[in-house]
Amino acid sequence: MHITDIMRGDSPMFSFEFFPPKTMEAAETLYQTIRDLESYMPHFVSVTYGAGGSTRDLTHDLVERIQRTTKLDPIPHLTCVCHNEEEIEGILLRYAKSAIGNILALGGDRPVGIAYDKSRDSFQHAADLVKFIRRFNESGTHPHRRGFGIGVAGFPEGHPATPNRLREMDYLKAKVDAGADYIVTQLFFDNRDFLDFRERCVLADIHIPIIAGIMPVTSIGGFKRIAELAGGARFPAKLLRALHRCQGDPEMVKRVGLHFAIEQCHDLLDNDVAGIHFYTLNRSDATRVIFDSLGIPRRRNPEPSSV
Repeated sequence: MHITDIMRGDSPMFSFEFFPPKTMEAAETLYQTIRDLESYMPHFVSVTYGAGGSTRDLTHDLVERIQRTTKLDPIPHLTCVCHNEEEIEGILLRYAKSAIGNILALGGDRPVGIAYDKSRDSFQHAADLVKFIRRFNESGTHPHRRGFGIGVAGFPEGHPATPNRLREMDYLKAKVDAGADYIVTQLFFDNRDFLDFRERCVLADIHIPIIAGIMPVTSIGGFKRIAELAGGARFPAKLLRALHRCQGDPEMVKRVGLHFAIEQCHDLLDNDVAGIHFYTLNRSDATRVIFDSLGIPRRRNPEPSSV
């Protein structure tokens, strides 16, 4: 289903993010998570994409398996890194043939541990990738008359590679002008950053839906990894104080992180957020606790998953 069809109506959207498993044990954990979360019927689930080819085939396989065996609507990530136009076209053809409705077009992280020359990439910026997908849509190859819905990333705290916040908004506007249909944000912990980002989007004449990215803290180790993943996330003093008080008690750390995320989500809903995207880390327990606390009726009851 095209994202513009998914977004119809006044109710906020809810979505989950998964990453491709690399081991059989991790795969079983993920498939149990998918079974657990399928009954919540999110508007879509996204699947991440490894830099430099590290998990690319796994991404394609997982996306197609979700599409084939569940009631969920998968949205694959697609990045500029280490790709030429022929490769991207091949991936788009594969997804079109599988009736995948949407793509999340990203600049992508620089690959680690391999030689990498960005100048050799066909797409230097995410806006270039968005333009290419839009041209693919215009070819009429996709079974949906509008082709792929196209999402892009937004950074409420600022993009770590673009300290100039004015230029950062210019880059985002370029992605929107190239044909993006929606924005999914990087994770954040202070809703004021998100609300300010949303206002600056309006000032930049950006009027597509902005979906807020939320990742609850569930452990001290995870807390530290989040800071690395987000390129330096800003943790409010209120959250830091609470975590420091209970850092020797893993169960209390989890409770504090969940409570903070629940408050975040309630506040976002009170401020008419277009949607909330949960970074699940391939586990369902924290996401289910948060989702259940929001009092949102499930859209429909799917048949059991065969994942």
